[in-house]
Amino acid sequence: MIRTDRLETGLTVVTETMSEARSVCIGFWVGTGSRDESSDLAGSSHFLEHLLFKGTEERSASAIAEAVDEVGGDFNAFTTKEYTSFYIRLLAEHVDLGLDILSDIMWRPALRATDLDAERQVILDEILMHADEPADEAAEQSSATLFPGHPLGREVLGTESSVAAMSAERIRSFFTEHYLPGNMVVAVAGDLDHRRVVAGLAERASGPGGEPTQPRDPPDDTVTPLAVTRRSTEQAHVVLAARSVDRNHPSRYALAVLNHVLGGGLSSRLFQEIRERRGLAYSVWSERVAYADAGFLSVGLGTSPDHVAEVLDIVTDQLASLGADGVTERELAIAKGNLRAETLLACEDSGARMSRIGAGQLLHGEVLTVDEVLARVEALTLEDVHAAARSLVAAPRTLSVVGAFDESDFDAGVLGLG
Repeated sequence: MIRTDRLETGLTVVTETMSEARSVCIGFWVGTGSRDESSDLAGSSHFLEHLLFKGTEERSASAIAEAVDEVGGDFNAFTTKEYTSFYIRLLAEHVDLGLDILSDIMWRPALRATDLDAERQVILDEILMHADEPADEAAEQSSATLFPGHPLGREVLGTESSVAAMSAERIRSFFTEHYLPGNMVVAVAGDLDHRRVVAGLAERASGPGGEPTQPRDPPDDTVTPLAVTRRSTEQAHVVLAARSVDRNHPSRYALAVLNHVLGGGLSSRLFQEIRERRGLAYSVWSERVAYADAGFLSVGLGTSPDHVAEVLDIVTDQLASLGADGVTERELAIAKGNLRAETLLACEDSGARMSRIGAGQLLHGEVLTVDEVLARVEALTLEDVHAAARSLVAAPRTLSVVGAFDESDFDAGVLGLG
């Protein structure tokens, strides 16, 4: 059963009871990410994510780690472009400990200047680590081409210069401005009592209510068709992407099917054609990403520099085919079956269920039941998917390449970019 409550402070609490579970997963979802940062504060959300683990007014970082380890808990966080999530998964008998620790770090973090200086180097090393991965670099470069000059095109980690310049005062100000109850959802799934969770959060909550007032500016339709970074690598890393719809658009389910048919599974067109039939790449994939006011679908792969032209021809041909003819009955059935199984299998884990209801409440303002989601997928027709394909193929397209190439090696017109 899924239940939702809103506290007087503005904090939204959503829970899902799993009577068969022995665990509980608690997540604090904050509706702020890297797109909500000014350029000089780029990386603030991610920096803050790190700092909240450094301790609170009453608990040191080591005391928190010991408390979680003692009960065998899993404690972590992640930052995205539109939200930040902190979660802990532990045995249901320790739910109060989980609420204590998360409430403490979310509402009473120490945010000490000494901790900021120590963590700064960790984040700078993380930025360098990503720069050492050409596949990551190609993906980050792809975002920049899809949303040039917009915060959605920036890397979540920030830049070396913005992180190096980050001060304790700026971090505290960012925390005070964004980490407000009205900008948070607490999601809990597992063996729990909803009323006990709500009462526990009401007791532990502190600080003012309210929510951020700064509006988000949507990106315009501009894209940068081509970006090439010359690097001496054994493989060329390629990401071909097209702008798509936002996360609340009615065609999002049809796009999920289209993504699976294109490159989302072992039976997908690109995996079968590029890897299985021609052996041109070890890994090839596609993914759909959706934000509040924009989205994209991308295809990524690593291949020998000698095979890049052939691989790009295959990808563009498959996109053209989907736009012209849509998917087959068999492809539609396979994709529906895969999405159904993926959804149901995730329901066996309290962490996955917590993520589903937390993201649903924060990003969509509601949590659909699993049956409601599956019904929407099952209702899709060939024409629904074909309409999504036609729209995708007509959308602005970009190419990101990291490898032993220059921009002059690619003909943007032939690739249908821009």
